[in-house]
Amino acid sequence: MVETQKNQYINRELSWLQFNARVLQEASDDSVPLLERLRFIGIFSNNLDEFFKVRYAAIKRIDLAGKDGKNVLKGKTASELLEEITRIVIKQQSESLKIIETISEKLQDLGIYIINENQVTPEQDSFIRKYFINKVSPALVTYILNDLDKLPHLKDSVAYLAVKLVLKETVPKDGALSKILQQKTNEKIYALIEIPKSNDRFVVLPEKDGKQYIIMLDDLIRYCMQINFSIFDYSSASAHMIKITRDAQLDFDNDFSKSFIQKISSSVKSRRDGEPVRFVYDKTIDKDTLKFLMDKMGVDNSDSIIPGGRYHNRRDYMNFPDLDKKELVYQPLLPLRIPGLSLQGSLLDKIAKKDFLQYTPYHTFSYTVKFLREAAIDPKVKTIKITIYRLANISHIASSLINAAKNGKNVIVQIELQARFDEEANIHYAEQMQQEGIDLIFGIKGLKVHCKACIIEREEKGKLKRYGFISTGNFNESTAKLYTDYTLFTTNEAILKETNKVFKFFDINYKVSRYKHLLVSPHYTRGSIVKLIDKEIRNSKEGKPAGIKVKLNSLSDYEMIDKLYEASRAGVKIDLIIRGICCLIPGIPGMSENINVISVIDKFLEHPRLYIFQNAGDPKVYISSADWMTRNLDRRVEISCPIYDDDIKEELIDTFEICWSDNVKGRKLSKDHTNEYIRNDKVKVRSQIATYDYYLRKLGN
Repeated sequence: MVETQKNQYINRELSWLQFNARVLQEASDDSVPLLERLRFIGIFSNNLDEFFKVRYAAIKRIDLAGKDGKNVLKGKTASELLEEITRIVIKQQSESLKIIETISEKLQDLGIYIINENQVTPEQDSFIRKYFINKVSPALVTYILNDLDKLPHLKDSVAYLAVKLVLKETVPKDGALSKILQQKTNEKIYALIEIPKSNDRFVVLPEKDGKQYIIMLDDLIRYCMQINFSIFDYSSASAHMIKITRDAQLDFDNDFSKSFIQKISSSVKSRRDGEPVRFVYDKTIDKDTLKFLMDKMGVDNSDSIIPGGRYHNRRDYMNFPDLDKKELVYQPLLPLRIPGLSLQGSLLDKIAKKDFLQYTPYHTFSYTVKFLREAAIDPKVKTIKITIYRLANISHIASSLINAAKNGKNVIVQIELQARFDEEANIHYAEQMQQEGIDLIFGIKGLKVHCKACIIEREEKGKLKRYGFISTGNFNESTAKLYTDYTLFTTNEAILKETNKVFKFFDINYKVSRYKHLLVSPHYTRGSIVKLIDKEIRNSKEGKPAGIKVKLNSLSDYEMIDKLYEASRAGVKIDLIIRGICCLIPGIPGMSENINVISVIDKFLEHPRLYIFQNAGDPKVYISSADWMTRNLDRRVEISCPIYDDDIKEELIDTFEICWSDNVKGRKLSKDHTNEYIRNDKVKVRSQIATYDYYLRKLGN
């Protein structure tokens, strides 16, 4: 059970851990294809790594500063919260290991074997040794630790094998290696082997008798220890995995001679030296090896020390090979076209006549790319303005913008260099765009730019006409295949004129514009949403139709939660779909009895933000880049866009209701945070499949 502060809020960090528990539920769900279950283990592990780099690290900073942090952490001291997080994570890690064992057993029943170094057959020996010599050994970095004053710098979230060799006898030798090699009998040599990222983590071995075999790279290295340590004559060798997670907060210097790109680049490099916040080790490691390593690393009990299983960096399971077993993975849903919008003709001509909604991955992301490619070569297009938060590694968005600049367009790109864990990729693209003559804007001091918007200006009949799109997600071809997000294509002048004001704010940020249509953070989103909730409260008291339906990634802002509690007490029915953090407690008499909260975890990552206010029977609907977190409301530039097209408004309400009806992958969030699946006697609705079918019907299929 998750504790609350005065029965009002759930601690943010503990709520996040419960979200990750929902991801782990998918890994344990027998209805999920086996290889997809392994991939959910990878997602669970990757999520946990980021949590420790950012949130755990932030709490540790509070603790190290000698502050208890009760006001910030809602009822727990930093020290208490660190201890509770560690306890929960140890339990979740143990559960994840059991799930992996179960999946491995089920794979064996299907003739797929994940073997370790002790299960290698004579027939596999030759293949493995050749693979090691040709592909692994050249990339291997091995540290002999005994005579080093301190441990080599351990990279964040890189897995290492901690090796202990027990020598047979003294080996007298001359030369540079003699100090290491001339050891006493039974002398121990400690070493670290860095697991190379350049190699696939899973090595597929030759099939035999219709059976498939896979060995982890870690175990392949263990098997070839004698090759790697051939200069030593040892009687025994052991190798256990360890991993360090480091504080990933960016700290900036005050050197005014540096450009913003240089400061970000320098800060990202210094992140590699961040303080360790988590040390994970194989719980079967020898005690003397563990003590040796911890002494060398300076890790103590103030750090999160997690005894784990044989393997770390389980995020690599996200890339587990398919093995050509279609029945063991999700069947692909081919992205659909948008009715009335063709990728072969002019998008701009169609958008000039009406608004269109793209809902990826149900619709193809190609419409976004096509929009920019068309603008890049259209002689009538004079200007392109766009915000960029996260780009794909190979970005058609970036290439389209560069193409436009080469064609003489005035291209203005607001690129967020502080997009967490994408800083280096964005720096690379920023430098490339600068070289091509694109006008870059690097944000506003103290604010991240998180909104997703684009405007083009096209000369028509002697005047400039605006076309544009506003989205809930990143303009990223890769994530658009996995993240659900809405994008509105429009020529609505009221919306695009105000979007243009946001771009002006990037340039002249001491001047704050007024907005009648958009809800814009950091100045207006909070106040505007409060007014919309207040109106629902008044409508409820006056007997008019009242209700609030909201879909978010996270809900953690306490003022907004209090406002929802106030609306609930006034009789406003509130339905919330929250994928991740939810600090609100639903269903408490006298506080939140009219609030219901569900969470959906499935094949795609639910990413859109959608606000629906009943408004006495004339719903007000917004798509947004903003979660209801303090950072999104007060410390970021965000855009919530009203939907004025009645058909699109109906479509958004329909897709919300489909998701709300999910009784297959939906979980009901409650005070106890048990992540109980929604089960009822209604027709089974798996919302992501039902949403795809909804759009198929719109095509008349």
